[in-house]
Amino acid sequence: MGRNALEPKIKDRKKFDLDLQYGQVREKIVADMLQDKKIEVKSERGMWLKTGNIAIEYECYGKPSGINATKSDYWFHNLCVGDEVFATLVFETKMLKKIINASINENQVRSVSGGDHNASRMYLMNIQNLFSQNIINKSVDSK
Repeated sequence: MGRNALEPKIKDRKKFDLDLQYGQVREKIVADMLQDKKIEVKSERGMWLKTGNIAIEYECYGKPSGINATKSDYWFHNLCVGDEVFATLVFETKMLKKIINASINENQVRSVSGGDHNASRMYLMNIQNLFSQNIINKSVDSK
């Protein structure tokens, strides 16, 4: 298949140009995440497969940690299967905080102890609930 076969027809060109422009803006956003920005990277090992939850630490030994202490611009959350990264969830940190608050307000998050010596407190958040319409609406609309 030649390159010309992939190019849009004249009648579809305007939509193609708008889609291309939209895509290019989003590509720049992703590129900017990795340049001159602070990132936090966390990895879920295997429990997420069994429970459907991710854990987001917020306190350790009674002091703010994880999401409550990070200075990052972006939060990368790896979902691992064995030694492989199956997928990575990427959040603007301030949006993840809104998602957590919305989830707490909707009783869609549990706070549990874990980690070494059970010294950490973390939010257990169901992956599907992170993307529920209700949580999206409350996170995006909240200031």
